[in-house]
Amino acid sequence: MSYIKGIGCGLLLALASYFYIRSRRRPDSRKNMKVMVSMEEFKGQPRLPKFAVPKRYDIRLKPNLTTCKFAGSVAIELKIVADTNFIVLNATELSIDTTSVSFTHPAAHSSNSKQQVLKPLKVDVVKEDEILVLNFADTLPIGLGLLTIHFQGSLNDKMKGFYLSTYEHNGEKKNMAVTQFKPDDARRCFPCWDEPACKATFKITLDVPSQLVAISNMPIIEEKVDGDLKTISYQESPIMSTYLVAIVVGLFDYVEHLTSDGVKVRVYSQVGKVNQGKFALDVAVRTLELYKEYFAVPYPLPKLDMVAIPDFAFGSMENYGLVTYCETSLLYDVQHSTTADKQRVVIVVAHELAHQWFGNLVTMEWWTHLWLNEGFATWVSYLAADCLFPEWKVWTQFLDDYTEGLEMDGLTESHPIEVKINHASEIDEIIDSISYIKGASVTRMLQSYLGADCFQRSLASYVKKFACSNAKTEDLWAALEEGSGVPVNKLMNSWTKQKGYPVVSVKVEDQKLVFEQSRFLASGTHGDGQWIVPITLCCGSYDVRKIFLLQKSSETLDMKELMSDESNLASAWVKLNVDQTGFYRVEYDEDLEARLRNAIENKYLSATDRFGILEDSFALCMARQKSFTSFFTLMNAYKEELEYTVLSNLIKMSYKVERITADAAPESPVNIIYFFINLFLHSAMKLGWEPKTGESHMDAMLRGEVLTALAVFGHNLTLEEASRRFLAFLDDRNTPLLHPDIRKAVYVAVMRRVSTSNRFGYESLLRVYRETNLSQEKARILSSLTSSPDPNITLEALNFLLSSEVRIQDAVLGLAVSREGRETAWTWLKDNWEHISKTWGSGYLITHFINSIVSPFASLEKAEEIQEFFASRTNSKIARTLKQSIERVHINAYWVQSFRIEVQNELARALVEFVQACAIQ
Repeated sequence: MSYIKGIGCGLLLALASYFYIRSRRRPDSRKNMKVMVSMEEFKGQPRLPKFAVPKRYDIRLKPNLTTCKFAGSVAIELKIVADTNFIVLNATELSIDTTSVSFTHPAAHSSNSKQQVLKPLKVDVVKEDEILVLNFADTLPIGLGLLTIHFQGSLNDKMKGFYLSTYEHNGEKKNMAVTQFKPDDARRCFPCWDEPACKATFKITLDVPSQLVAISNMPIIEEKVDGDLKTISYQESPIMSTYLVAIVVGLFDYVEHLTSDGVKVRVYSQVGKVNQGKFALDVAVRTLELYKEYFAVPYPLPKLDMVAIPDFAFGSMENYGLVTYCETSLLYDVQHSTTADKQRVVIVVAHELAHQWFGNLVTMEWWTHLWLNEGFATWVSYLAADCLFPEWKVWTQFLDDYTEGLEMDGLTESHPIEVKINHASEIDEIIDSISYIKGASVTRMLQSYLGADCFQRSLASYVKKFACSNAKTEDLWAALEEGSGVPVNKLMNSWTKQKGYPVVSVKVEDQKLVFEQSRFLASGTHGDGQWIVPITLCCGSYDVRKIFLLQKSSETLDMKELMSDESNLASAWVKLNVDQTGFYRVEYDEDLEARLRNAIENKYLSATDRFGILEDSFALCMARQKSFTSFFTLMNAYKEELEYTVLSNLIKMSYKVERITADAAPESPVNIIYFFINLFLHSAMKLGWEPKTGESHMDAMLRGEVLTALAVFGHNLTLEEASRRFLAFLDDRNTPLLHPDIRKAVYVAVMRRVSTSNRFGYESLLRVYRETNLSQEKARILSSLTSSPDPNITLEALNFLLSSEVRIQDAVLGLAVSREGRETAWTWLKDNWEHISKTWGSGYLITHFINSIVSPFASLEKAEEIQEFFASRTNSKIARTLKQSIERVHINAYWVQSFRIEVQNELARALVEFVQACAIQ
């Protein structure tokens, strides 16, 4: 018994010694284990960890425009706010000099100013998550410190990050360096906290060739020339998000002007194009003055530069103090630009300058709230354009955008205005009509409901409260709620947090109006959802108006409350959604629709209301909730229509209807074509081919659209006249016979007669394309080349889009092929998908290829074929667009089936009778 006891004591001593020694080692091994686990924790996360907050960036960059490389360094003042031995920030496509990485902070518990420099144990670049992970041996002290990193990168050809654009100077091809950081590409230029909420100040220094112009967000404070290089230092910026940092290096001319409070405004362009910047300069100066009053806050920076970039994926970008544009959005040539080009410059400049307050000064907290930036800027750009050019009636033209938003949001595969963004890779897919146009439309709806003055005061209060900070949607609602006393949050949540919108049906029963709401779906299927709908209505006159909130699925309104003269109740027209300020559709019963048709024919209704009635009727017809016959009957009420907004939309509808009817009854589409030719001839004859002295802005835009429609539908007199004018243009590029407003119409007409055996028009247009240096003219030609009915010519034009003669961002302009070229375009897309995906797949432009080529089809078999092709080729950049495009194919297919049934009955008879009554030329 005692022997066993002795062995047991010895064993216990040995075990005690072993565990003591192990326990002394355990902290290091546990720490190493913790490091490994913690490194894994950073992967796959939607946001960066919060234990370090950037306060100031000191960035130095040296781009080499010959080797297309750049070298750089960044010193970031950080505040460590939680215990950590890691620093995690964004970086991608950069070569990090790991030996240069250090974190400097004042020595802890030291009475002197000695600093401690810490070097990381490990520097990891996690490519999939685009993060740089720095692992330090010890816990970093709470408080301020300085992170220093040296790096190198390439000036890429993807039009994002720090990239290369090309231009010609004196016949020689030159390079310029440009940045495009929105939404999440600053990390491609320098390591940073690349999230909107991580605002900081930026001090930028550039080393560039001495003969070039180098521009950044802030004014230059020092420039030192050393032979072929110069070093430029810029004033430190106010706090802003990384996506707003901007740099442009190239050869430029500029025009400049001062605002009344001394802000220097410049427009930079390629050498030789400086005069084309004068119109945008004037617009910018006037817009800054306007916004200063509207937001009740001065423009925050000492200067504003606007630069035209030859290669630019987006239309424009609101970088703080340095706004970049594609050339077609900024430059206006008095002799060769169209009236529509001029209006585009105004709208785009006003949009980007609105961001200087709404987006730059006050910034969304995260990309979920993207619409706060883009929806609002879209809305206020029309507000500004209307103030600057009231004779243009741009709010009527806003309806073109509004319709685009309704069309996309009528899809099952739409998304709410506020989309939860889990990863930066998802952002590109919500840069769409929902964020921009639906966002603008619900802003307009809310402003109309609250009143313009109340809305403006509340908005100014919001900007002041959140200046130099970040905000969420709820913050805007709270400011508007406080200013108006209306429960805005409750009202608007149904519009921003759920996808879709309602169709409000209205009928008359016992002298009462009965309203019902349900979700509108373009597929014609039932949808869930309920909205708080601001209803506006007029009855028999615009003086008899009613505004109320439809908060339930159905409500009634006694018509006697609206009209004192009861004798008119049975015949008075009723128009809901007055001026189309609400983001919803309206379905009228047969009686009310007949009254509205009469009101249209007798010109009782405004252009915006005529537009709305036609647009809603078309959408309901497409959703198979209304017959083709009733829609054509309504269209006939517009045969004397001359208003740009209404006719422009009617033309777009005619293209869709012609395609659908041709698919449904390919053996006899001629009646439909005659119907549309007759519909547009009245306005074409009124407008003529030549601009008229004193004509309106909108008539100038309408002329080209009407003539284009007649060319598309093969109207012989139009095709002949277009050919005559085109030949004169080939002899003299300045001939008055081809005004810029009708050039697109003439180019389309020329291409409608091009075939494999008659290539003259196609080759002539290519020659014009190659000779012109005007971006807008190139765009007109590209958008016309695929109009030929000959599939062989269509294929040749599509291949031209992929050539080096066409800038990458311009290729998407030529994707809208003729009806006869659809199958050719689909085959071309499949054959070239690998190249297209590689070239355009890193940004949002790839979605245009899918939407433009896939959406026009109209058979279930084709939808299945498309789905099968993309089954192994889908990624997050195109997933939503692909689903939406296939859904459109299904909608078209069901529409074709519906037409086939109807065409065998009354529609065919109605069309024949109508055509026989018309004098067709």
